[in-house]
Amino acid sequence: MLLQDKQIAIVGGGPGGLTLARLLQRKRADVKVYERDLNRNARVQGSPLDLHEESGLAALREANLLDAFKNNYLPGADKMIIANERAEIVYSDHENKPDENFGFEHFRPEIDRGVLRKILLESLQPETIIWDSHFVAMEKQNEGWLLHFKNETTAYADIVIAADGANSKIRPYITDIKPFYSGITMLEGNVYDAEKSVPQIANLLRGGKIMAFGNQKNILMGQKANAEIGFYASFKADENWAVNSGLDFSNKAQLLAWFKKEYSEWSSIWHELFENTVIPFVPRPIYCMPLNQTWEALPNLTMLGDAAHVMPPFAGEGVNMAMRDALELSESLCNENFSDLKTAIAHYENQMQKRAASAAQESLENGEKMHCSDALQKMLSFFSGSDY
Repeated sequence: MLLQDKQIAIVGGGPGGLTLARLLQRKRADVKVYERDLNRNARVQGSPLDLHEESGLAALREANLLDAFKNNYLPGADKMIIANERAEIVYSDHENKPDENFGFEHFRPEIDRGVLRKILLESLQPETIIWDSHFVAMEKQNEGWLLHFKNETTAYADIVIAADGANSKIRPYITDIKPFYSGITMLEGNVYDAEKSVPQIANLLRGGKIMAFGNQKNILMGQKANAEIGFYASFKADENWAVNSGLDFSNKAQLLAWFKKEYSEWSSIWHELFENTVIPFVPRPIYCMPLNQTWEALPNLTMLGDAAHVMPPFAGEGVNMAMRDALELSESLCNENFSDLKTAIAHYENQMQKRAASAAQESLENGEKMHCSDALQKMLSFFSGSDY
């Protein structure tokens, strides 16, 4: 076994890193996950995740966690409404889309990020997660790496796997290729106790998702656990918009005034979101790795998820790619047909790069469609013509 007597360090405790840890432990590998959060409750989790049959759900199935997922997902949260800027519904699949259809290619059940993290954490052996481990640097030592953390601790590993997200600090040890700005920025907000605080929006949402299009701008939102709603105002902007806008993202009145000006043709119904968002709003410029990226494989270092191939969210592939990365990497590392670890890692990376490039291309194209002058018509045509 290639991993025999090898200590594996996974840096980053998101869905990709935790899925990989679970899969490797099921194959008796020695794994530690180094996570920057102080503890499992330190971070507010973002919008729900929709998992796909051939990637996220496939990884959970291999991890023997599909039943736990089925017991905790959000039935109906994948149902969708398409609206125009006046909040008029032009498409809905609420009446003909089943709450459960596992095994169907296009069924994409949603789960709260925090709940998925809990399922994965509880599946791991005790002491797998080393909390408060904010990676800062590493250096070669013997045949492996000595990792340094912000709290001045260190750890040795024979193999390091970067699962530390879009701003990965480990990626530069593998390649100097950097992401490019997609031209789109998303302004994120969250609303608590939605039925009371934003009743018109909650009534429109119906526990599912909304995609609203108008004037080359979007509002995208979805139901979260605990009666919360997460939403994004999405628009084309300069890469440094957040800094140059002069906006105070902790000032609701200022953000509402911005929305009224920039989304001037949009119905006042949407104002509820800006009046009731839990501050601060979070501006998120959207980046993507070059589609043709390649690098020379290393024998003791690789990466997965956004660290390897950050891409826009407009195809719903981010977490699914990360979890499929975990599945394929675990299979490669435990494949006795490979003569050495470098060969196993090279095989994984080659397949991952091709798969990620295809998903990123789709995400970029969807982003352009969603922010063009006839976005509503294009998206309506796409969804009404599908076999959902």
